[in-house]
Amino acid sequence: MVTVERVQTGLRIERNTLKVLKGLAEYLDLSLGDLVEGIVLHSFEGKAPFGAPTLAKIGQLREVYGLELTAADAHKLEERP
Repeated sequence: MVTVERVQTGLRIERNTLKVLKGLAEYLDLSLGDLVEGIVLHSFEGKAPFGAPTLAKIGQLREVYGLELTAADAHKLEERP
């Protein structure tokens, strides 16, 4: 185990993306923070955070929650006024 210091943060995120993340965290029996940390740490090293079974579950959650955004949209998002 590695001991870390965690801080509370205010994170703004697209609504359906958050729903999928929360659903995935529940499915994996993780807190939302632990899930996000894992995704970030994997991506910082250029590693994929999920295998095929988890990606299939993410696909199901995307359908359930209507998440149509893709990585191609990442730098093109703007909030409604």
